[in-house]
Amino acid sequence: MSSPVLDHGRRIIAAMSDLLPAEDADCAVHPLGLRDERADGAVPPAAWVLLYGRHALLAGRTGCTGCLARRWQAVRPPELREALESGGQTSAAGDWPYATPFVTDALRALRAATATTTAVYDLDVETLRVVSVPLIPDADCPTCGGAPPDAPIPPELGSIPKSAPDSFRSREVASYPLDPAALVNPVCGPLGAALWPDLASTTTAPVHGMFHPRAADHLREMLFGGHADGYARSTRLGLLEGLERHAGLRPRARRTTVVAALDELGADALDPRACGTYDDRFYELNPHIRRFTADRPIPWVWGWSLRDTRPVLVPEVVAYYHCAPLAERFVQENSSGCASGGSLVEAVYHGLMEAVERDAFVLAWYTARGLPEIDPATSTRARTRIMVDRLAMYGYRARFFDARCTFDIPVVTAVAERVDGGFGALAFGGGASLDPETAMAAALCEIASDAPLAGARAITDEPRLREMVDDYDKVWRLHDHPLLYALPQMRRHAAFLLDGGDPPRPMREIYADPRPAPPLADDLHEDLERCVRAVTGHGFDVIVVDQTTPEQRPLGLHTACVLVPGLLPIDFGWSRQRALTMPRLRTAHRLAGLTEHDLSDDDIHPVPHPYP
Repeated sequence: MSSPVLDHGRRIIAAMSDLLPAEDADCAVHPLGLRDERADGAVPPAAWVLLYGRHALLAGRTGCTGCLARRWQAVRPPELREALESGGQTSAAGDWPYATPFVTDALRALRAATATTTAVYDLDVETLRVVSVPLIPDADCPTCGGAPPDAPIPPELGSIPKSAPDSFRSREVASYPLDPAALVNPVCGPLGAALWPDLASTTTAPVHGMFHPRAADHLREMLFGGHADGYARSTRLGLLEGLERHAGLRPRARRTTVVAALDELGADALDPRACGTYDDRFYELNPHIRRFTADRPIPWVWGWSLRDTRPVLVPEVVAYYHCAPLAERFVQENSSGCASGGSLVEAVYHGLMEAVERDAFVLAWYTARGLPEIDPATSTRARTRIMVDRLAMYGYRARFFDARCTFDIPVVTAVAERVDGGFGALAFGGGASLDPETAMAAALCEIASDAPLAGARAITDEPRLREMVDDYDKVWRLHDHPLLYALPQMRRHAAFLLDGGDPPRPMREIYADPRPAPPLADDLHEDLERCVRAVTGHGFDVIVVDQTTPEQRPLGLHTACVLVPGLLPIDFGWSRQRALTMPRLRTAHRLAGLTEHDLSDDDIHPVPHPYP
């Protein structure tokens, strides 16, 4: 088979082989950018130098050129990846002008100098500048990978002593052996090519990153970031979130092997309809997406029921949110309920807190239920009070609400309200924790990062956002939801929460009798068990899917997806709101003793939620 591009590659190989000594010439050179290095069946390059443009990449003698080629391609711009991975048109720009004795001498010298390393060396053959970056093995590499088949393995949930009762992290973020240069670099970074600090933020010091995972014919822009009060800490938090996103996209540590219909599996499997389904109108608007049916074979992964202490099969598309072609995603899950930690206990605790938090907010929003307001000036944490004051300096009033309904686990919804009512009107956030102060701090972190820049971000998309005010069907992306509430005219839809309620009350009063916050244990496993009992005591299951990747384990990290079938999920896109069709939206308040009857359709608040 011949093509201009392949002929170009052969000329590069021939030219370099003619210049190399016989002992180095055999399989020495592999041009990148001529084929899909990540395709199933692609043979890893048996070469010690990979060439692309003016760059020559050398993996150390103990490194893997297959991992390098795959990582290199994954961090290329989407336009190049689409050409390589989807069969787009490419053409050679000309013969490679660097096949010279001087370049081959430099390559041999660099190879000799790096004989015992695992790093990657990027030689700019035009300037001879050398950059070294670490190479993290690719779990999907045909040479280095080989994930075992998925199996029903009980999660290891042992004792995790806490440094303090109100501490829910077993390790400081600085203690993880995270190497930003290994995780994010333009040569082979698993989490993308670069990190960028948000220097315009006036409250926190955010740092953001982005990578592009593929599912079938679609590349997705996956953002991650850290939001602390210093760029170094934000960088580390951002990398942890990036690894968590990477873990939740599709199974990496274990190979999915169960493909069957729900009708065949029976009680061994979770019926995804218990987690909510889209209404008929969604499928009318999206005829290319297949509905779930109990007789259709689909892939399943193993999870574990903490209520019943038994293995449970979970639909792969419910546990991993970018694992299947778009047409097969009868539900588009997201990272809600996915969390990372220094132990599986820690990851499950935080994943469960997120599931409880999102359920509480969605329940309050879509029923327009007013919530008790908490006075932030009564917080015992100086950092919380200082950040509230800082937001006030920039024209935002930070408000906090007790969003508990079914469970006694503290859930705080936060709103940053622009005092003058101008553009960038509202920003929302939330947090859940056995400790109310921790829940408030988590919610505050979200609004402190988002509020001061909400108006500026929305201005760039203002015409489209204004169309959404009268046509909610145009709300279809994740960021549409929070940015829509930068428009002052959308504030009226949050009036049930912001206007007319009782004055803010001290935190100690909100969490006193008759509904105090739960006691805190000295062991995180005890805290987790208390939370699981609180949820299962109301008839819900808690199912854990271990998402931990091979890239995370050497760092001491674990990631879990926590599913609570029956709780209200948070969805993005107006046509995808499963919560509006679920029984809990109408029964929860009665079951919690807040109303005497179930809610009717007329009681529902049919306006897109503002959650980020």
